[in-house]
Amino acid sequence: MAEPGTHAAEAAADRGWRLRHLPVLLAAVVVLAAAAAVAGGVWRGADGALGAAAGVAVTAASYTLTTVVLAWADSKDPQLVLPFGLGLYVAKITALGGVMVLVASTGWPGLIPFALGIAAGVVVWTGVHVWWLTTVHARRMPR
Repeated sequence: MAEPGTHAAEAAADRGWRLRHLPVLLAAVVVLAAAAAVAGGVWRGADGALGAAAGVAVTAASYTLTTVVLAWADSKDPQLVLPFGLGLYVAKITALGGVMVLVASTGWPGLIPFALGIAAGVVVWTGVHVWWLTTVHARRMPR
């Protein structure tokens, strides 16, 4: 186990490492949101376009919030990552469930495209993140 302060010294040497991947991921979901809006619009009209794009946006906002909060927690003390991560996860799932129940109760025709946009956002974000870690980040790591 590393000595206290070792992680902080390494992090200070490269302050941007925790968020370096974020611009690439956000660019990918912007492209996905545009494609989802087109697909949703073709499938269900304006409500479908709005729903699909909003679903992707919800996923991007959720993952971005997690990334920023966990980067902050890790910069303060790596032992904060687990409690902050779990707390944020519970809060986000509760909020998302509440939003889905509320939206479902309105009968809005964009609900299914919204849910599919969330799923597509998860797949694309995760896929691009895995790609970034195995290619870009892997080249930066000393062997």
